[in-house]
Amino acid sequence: MPRQTTSKNSSNTYALVAIGILFFIFGFVTWINGTLIPFLKIICELESDTQAFLVVTASYMAYFFLALPSAAILKRIGYKNGLSLGLLVMVAGTLIFIPAAKERSFALFLTGLFLQGGGLALLQTASNPYISILGPIESAAKRISMMGISNKVAGALSPLILSSILLGNINATQEKIAANLSPESKELLLSELANRIITPYIIMALVLLLLAFFLYKSALPEIKEEIIESTDIEEKKNNIFISPFMAWCTMHLSIRRG
Repeated sequence: MPRQTTSKNSSNTYALVAIGILFFIFGFVTWINGTLIPFLKIICELESDTQAFLVVTASYMAYFFLALPSAAILKRIGYKNGLSLGLLVMVAGTLIFIPAAKERSFALFLTGLFLQGGGLALLQTASNPYISILGPIESAAKRISMMGISNKVAGALSPLILSSILLGNINATQEKIAANLSPESKELLLSELANRIITPYIIMALVLLLLAFFLYKSALPEIKEEIIESTDIEEKKNNIFISPFMAWCTMHLSIRRG
């Protein structure tokens, strides 16, 4: 019996680490959009804050449209498979950034953001119940706090990392653009700037793809529907995630200031 208990605890720890990585991804991808606003305003030559506001809207509209469909999908394919599917949808959205950058197409960027948001909606719906079943119910609050820390650390790191890549020497670039360059020189400068986003998003897509494969092959337990019905998932969501509304407000302020 002690050996079985040790084995179960080890399995739960392994599963919690996997879910913790997912919560890190939630925070990282959610808050990375704030960095994209000034970047896309330059490379896509957006003329108004209303257009820049769509950078924020595209991702959160996916939550609005896909919340209920996500529950239906998970009921059909299972929660464990839903985690992998959500990551694959995010991979598709991330890879769209490559042709979007090459064409400097704002519409393609918005499509990629919408798909990323759709993948996140599916991931969040699938991952929340695992926090309740991966351990005793009396320590669920502790596990929720751990996931929240992972989420918020990622939310703090993502804009720092991406801004250093995308927005380095951005003022000098803007000055060159404003210096009445020839159309050919301006096009070349904007294309070089747009290409900065390709490498980090390829890396992100590879990481998400590997994690999707890892979770598909993992020993995560499948969640039964009756467990979902007996767990107050919505209350846990509000405690775990960086509030989408707060993220929306913060990004909206960044647009206004930009």
